[in-house]
Amino acid sequence: MSNIYSEIKKRILVLDGAMGTMLQEYKFTEEDFRGDRFKDHPTPLKGNNDLLSITQPEAVKDVHRKYLAVGADIIETNTFSGTTIAMADYNMEDLVYELNFQSAKIAKEVADEFTLKTPKQPRFVAGSIGPTNRTASLSPDVNKPEYRAVTFDELRVAYKLQVEALIDGGSDVLLVETIFDTLNAKAALFAIEEVKEERNIDIPIMVSGTITDASGRTLSGQTVEAFLISISHIPLLSVGFNCALGAEQLEPYLKRLSHNTHFFTSAHPNAGLPNAFGEYDQSPKEMKKLIESFLEQNLVNIIGGCCGTSPAHIGAIADAAKNFKPRKTVVEAHEE
Repeated sequence: MSNIYSEIKKRILVLDGAMGTMLQEYKFTEEDFRGDRFKDHPTPLKGNNDLLSITQPEAVKDVHRKYLAVGADIIETNTFSGTTIAMADYNMEDLVYELNFQSAKIAKEVADEFTLKTPKQPRFVAGSIGPTNRTASLSPDVNKPEYRAVTFDELRVAYKLQVEALIDGGSDVLLVETIFDTLNAKAALFAIEEVKEERNIDIPIMVSGTITDASGRTLSGQTVEAFLISISHIPLLSVGFNCALGAEQLEPYLKRLSHNTHFFTSAHPNAGLPNAFGEYDQSPKEMKKLIESFLEQNLVNIIGGCCGTSPAHIGAIADAAKNFKPRKTVVEAHEE
């Protein structure tokens, strides 16, 4: 479905930065989120960024264009919360297919626009599949450790609908990202495999976990190596880490991952750690210097940014990436 496999061997691919950070700059009001279509919706909608693909599509397109203009090869769809489970907060479960389809369609239009301008640098759309706001491995109630707010099957069904819409909308790749609970991710991967089998198609899959603190583990308690083993039964395009940490804090874990996997690797860290106000202060120049350390050590095949990153950050990262060769997988090194 895409020639990303050939491109990833030629160069380090650059992933875009934060969609949420950019959309905040528009200072959209409750009315802006609602548009005419949802003006009578019973639930407050401000903060439902995925909905903007329907009510403010030009703003979403504009963000995609800004990232592509500074050198991004892969843009993520505006669908981080695009499951029935996450959309239940807004009473918008019925809108999930449309939200994902429209988000993928918008991203694909803009990506194709840039591919036409620079055919030697094709641009790709990654269908963003977030973790949902529930965890299948842990209880949300400390007094009932056996309780679970969601089942594997409920997650699988929710993810399947999202996956179908993302593919129908034109995604080139599927990105299961910000994984804090590997069981949630396994439900997403199971759903993707189901869709691939039913439709007799193949689509590249990126998986990106989240190391939540200095213990070097995911929220559900897995080390880098345990996380990798848990998802390696699926033929993946790439495995990597994003969110929670800045590039400096992420480096040791990325090193362990890179040395232990035969998949291509990815990283899209935050712009440093948040300050006391929850804001990210790391400048594009500072982030570029830290990312260069990844590149010098040959740790990544795909590099981008997460929370707090802007087109200026991605532009600086793209500028650094073009000076380095992509990491060779064990298979590639052996073939040589």
